[in-house]
Amino acid sequence: MKHNRSDIDGAPAAGEAASGLRRRRVLGGLAALPVVALAPGCSLQVPGQGPPPELFRLSPKSTFREDLPEARWQLILEPPVANAGLNTTRIALQRTPTSIEYYARSGWADRAPLMVQTLMIESFENTRKIVSIGRESVGLRADFVLKSELREFQAVYYNNGNPQALVAMNVKLVQLPRRSIVASRSFEHRVESGEDQLRSIIEAFDEALGRVLRQMVEWTLIEGDNAINRGRPRLKPES
Repeated sequence: MKHNRSDIDGAPAAGEAASGLRRRRVLGGLAALPVVALAPGCSLQVPGQGPPPELFRLSPKSTFREDLPEARWQLILEPPVANAGLNTTRIALQRTPTSIEYYARSGWADRAPLMVQTLMIESFENTRKIVSIGRESVGLRADFVLKSELREFQAVYYNNGNPQALVAMNVKLVQLPRRSIVASRSFEHRVESGEDQLRSIIEAFDEALGRVLRQMVEWTLIEGDNAINRGRPRLKPES
């Protein structure tokens, strides 16, 4: 709205009537602005519009070797540490060994390390071989702490063929109260997706992480049992 000088400044002799007229004109002009901005055909995009991101979570492991020992001790699982590129809800991909990108409009249901920690706990519980397991925050008086590092958790594009889900973790079993490392091992698996589509890649992630979880759980139960009972013959974790 275009205002002339009398609309803005006014004359002192006009009194309250002129002042009220000016206020009505100014307020009327301001009230019209939102209507113009939201009028049909306007190209202004309202924040929050567009499709919501598609969220994914992976599944815990539920099948294990039958000869696992009965672990009559308690275990705490610390959240896996991860570098900033993986410590996120975004699903990472690599087109070269030295680059990292993310899939658009999609993500994990939780930050990757926290999601993996939850799946680790559920996998241990699914063995029905351990007395007690939980996060550090629950205050268990544990016999062991499992420290882990999520080193790889991305889709790899720079190999031939379809993208591969790459999952790699290093774990250390720490005995309490001495806080001494009694065993350490790294686990890694790659699974090629059936096609270069996100849902197929997520299925490959689920399979790769499942293999890592299975080996890690079995290894932890065996090494922890050996640390408690040093005189018993060692079982070798399956590869």
